[in-house]
Amino acid sequence: MTASTQATPFKRSPLAMAVLGILHLEPMHPYAIQRRIKEWGKDKVVNVGQRAQLYKTIARLQEAGLVAVRETGRDQQYPERTVYEITDAGRTACLAWINEMVSTPRNEFPEFPAALSFLMLLDPDAARVEFGKRAAALRTNLEEIESGMEQAQQYGLPRITMLEDEFQRAVTAAELRWLEGVLADLANGSLTWSWELLAQFQNSSIA
Repeated sequence: MTASTQATPFKRSPLAMAVLGILHLEPMHPYAIQRRIKEWGKDKVVNVGQRAQLYKTIARLQEAGLVAVRETGRDQQYPERTVYEITDAGRTACLAWINEMVSTPRNEFPEFPAALSFLMLLDPDAARVEFGKRAAALRTNLEEIESGMEQAQQYGLPRITMLEDEFQRAVTAAELRWLEGVLADLANGSLTWSWELLAQFQNSSIA
């Protein structure tokens, strides 16, 4: 049993881990947590677009005893804002989550492989069009990642702060290479299918 499961039955998530990671540094109110995640570029790997989801995650962390209210303040910009701090149990859980996430591959059931498993519902020409759109989007994403990394390097940021960018670049580049190969096979006809061919395969499998 890990330290995280001993401390709380809380189901970990990237957002919960990010909140605990930010609060490791100093107590903050939710808006500041969201702003810090975006300033550090972590919103590329952690979804903090919906502030309501952030508040809900913090509430769950508080119920689990991983964060606690430090103080409730008032000012002109925020009529009432609650400042949260990480607890000892939260520090233990956060480090345990990071260890588990880094060491253990996990099937996260992304949409793209799921769609690929039913690609035969499209005809090859339609699939080629959609793959082309994805390849174009991946090229744009790759350019943005590389541009962001170049800017970070100009600021002299240590490599440890950009490991997620390195990973995203490698994964995006690998997917793009694979996709370009599939597009080439669709173009030359070495990858093709039809309902008739699939029906024959199904009948031979049954026989």
